[in-house]
Amino acid sequence: SARKLAAEKNININEIEGTGKNGLILKGDLLELMGSRPKPNTRKQTHGQEERIKMTKLRLTIAKRLKEAQNNAAMLTTFNEVNMQEIIKMRKEHQEEFQKKYSIKLGFMSFFVKACIVALKNYPAVNAEIQNDEIVYKNYYNTSFAVGTDRGLVVPVLRNPDEMSFADIEKNIFSLSEKARNGKITIEDLQGGTFTITNGGIYGSMLSTPILNPPQSAVLGMHNIIERPIAENGNIKICPMMYLALSYDHRIIDGKEAVSFLKNIKDCLEEPKRLFLNV
Repeated sequence: SARKLAAEKNININEIEGTGKNGLILKGDLLELMGSRPKPNTRKQTHGQEERIKMTKLRLTIAKRLKEAQNNAAMLTTFNEVNMQEIIKMRKEHQEEFQKKYSIKLGFMSFFVKACIVALKNYPAVNAEIQNDEIVYKNYYNTSFAVGTDRGLVVPVLRNPDEMSFADIEKNIFSLSEKARNGKITIEDLQGGTFTITNGGIYGSMLSTPILNPPQSAVLGMHNIIERPIAENGNIKICPMMYLALSYDHRIIDGKEAVSFLKNIKDCLEEPKRLFLNV
């Protein structure tokens, strides 16, 4: 009965001291716990009812740029989902050898960067930006990627990843991420991006609408990987699925382009061999 009650009330029995024989947790122990009052909020005792802390320069800059994106762009978001089983299988099969050879882990980001480059080449408007009354098409693919730090979100730029191997991409992402977290990122590291990837999945996000990183015209949102039942050839199977979101500036990117761009990424990720065969 104690186990049933713990399951119903979502109580962690590992944190309870049982009063029964040999420390057995009884139903009464759970009822006693449910009747106990929480401890006072220590933060409230230390800092009072409210706290006022001046925003850092970085936080102010982030706020200004995000509001600028909302005010200036005709922002829209389209969604899709991707079956990650082939990438997960490839990482599992080659992780040890990859790490031994290149001294870096094979992550998901290198696959996403490569897939985005394929799609950006096929849909140049997604890699463009508006300057006054002109559309500027970029023939390079500097990919910004969001990194959460103690001081706020920063978006360093991976330069010319279309000319990098998977190992080069993983190494450069790791290096820039470490610089960001250690507060050593420079202005040069944050400038010149043409497209952004943000991964809320590492924090448990299931679905979100990422905001543009101006003056860029599109941003891809990755999310967490969840095993879900899907229909395949008339059969139900459990697969590791991820929702993808593409926010874009509708002033220069049409809905058809945005949907096709995201579908292109999905196809590359579900058949990773496309990234090696350039198909």
